[in-house]
Amino acid sequence: MKLYDLIVIGSGPGGYVAAIKSAQLGMKTAIVERAELGGICLNWGCIPTKALLKSAQVYQNMKHCTDYGIVMDGMVRPDFEAIVRRSRTVAESMSQGIRYLLKKNNIDVLAGTGKLLSSKEVEVTPAEGEKAVYTADHIILATGASSRRLSALPQDGRRIIGYKEAMTLPELPQSMVIVGSGAIGSEFAFFYNSLGVQVTLIELLPNILPIEDEESSKQIERSFRKQGMKLMTGTSVEKVSVVNDKCRVFVKDKKSAELELETDIVLSAVGIETNITGIGLEETGVLFQKGKILVDEYYRTNIDGIYAIGDIVQGQALAHVASREAIICVEKIAGHHPEHIDYENIPSCTYTTPEVASVGMTEKQAIERGYAIRTGKFPFTASGKAASAGNKEGMIKVIFDAETHLLLGCHMVGEHVTEMIAEAVLVRKTQTTAEQITASVHPHPTMSEAFMEATEAAFGKAVHL
Repeated sequence: MKLYDLIVIGSGPGGYVAAIKSAQLGMKTAIVERAELGGICLNWGCIPTKALLKSAQVYQNMKHCTDYGIVMDGMVRPDFEAIVRRSRTVAESMSQGIRYLLKKNNIDVLAGTGKLLSSKEVEVTPAEGEKAVYTADHIILATGASSRRLSALPQDGRRIIGYKEAMTLPELPQSMVIVGSGAIGSEFAFFYNSLGVQVTLIELLPNILPIEDEESSKQIERSFRKQGMKLMTGTSVEKVSVVNDKCRVFVKDKKSAELELETDIVLSAVGIETNITGIGLEETGVLFQKGKILVDEYYRTNIDGIYAIGDIVQGQALAHVASREAIICVEKIAGHHPEHIDYENIPSCTYTTPEVASVGMTEKQAIERGYAIRTGKFPFTASGKAASAGNKEGMIKVIFDAETHLLLGCHMVGEHVTEMIAEAVLVRKTQTTAEQITASVHPHPTMSEAFMEATEAAFGKAVHL
């Protein structure tokens, strides 16, 4: 039995960051992983999907190269097998990078499925070989989440699929129905539609990307329809069956009309469910509720020495959230005094074309909370950089407290806005006022100056509108 200061179960963006931070703070550390190092994010989520999306964007740019004065002889077509292969290569490279970092920090990698035996014991069951038990003063659970499964969408991995299969299809289908229009569903909708697949995107709620500000959602709806997608909002999927290698999708639309759709592939993108089954919670008495482990502000469970971070606790199921939780949790274990996360100042990004990014309250939320607000919008049709880049879709919308002039929320749709939202996060964190934003010189021509312009618009001082 080997003794550690800390054992981490799960090597995703929460787990591997916790392990590395622990080692940096002088603790003897081990990490347990049953699959690829880096978890879902690096291997089947954040990273490989962005590689797929980049290929789709390059293809779309090449199809429109004449708009930029470039003439290309010959037909441009996507090589779907090569696109998938590149995505997997990127993921494997990132996973190897995590392996290097763990080795560099002298962290033991325990290959297998981890399970709590007690507050200080972890049982590791490898794919082959005998089980082993390891002890530690502290144990962090970072087991993440998987594709949510619904009875109406019985995934078979071939015709009715989840996000993993969507990244490695053997061939490009002619048609696809995507159920769920959150970030995962919308990104895959853009990807497959860009490569020529007839995509139907179904959303139960009134708008796609339903957690975003309504104006952002409406902008993406217009863009998607312009790109040739069929959108069905306020629509529920009642049943899916496979007949003669085709999927029959039975839906009920917003008028309660029952419709039947036929498609090659159905992609279920209806969210995620946490990986907390079989990890020893019941045996050790760790409390959980509605699929989430209950923790305090430092991610301590009700059992001394056991902690939980990432998708398996309350809060946004995002990689950057898990990583920050990991650092706070480990620093507290080490006796430091880290600052709590402000979960209302977490940026959200969707990597469609155009991109969507946001932080803070929507306009509706701000009004419901009783704020008197001032809103400002700057459309990218008025942006010199957007015009020169040939992509003027989208806008930046800012929501300020009318009394304090502090930023309540920021919502962006457009090219590269996921790279720009951090300014709004920092503004909210530092309680920078609207006057300080407009007094800060932004470079011209850039997409980023639209944030300053939108702020000016909120207070009736816009020059370029």
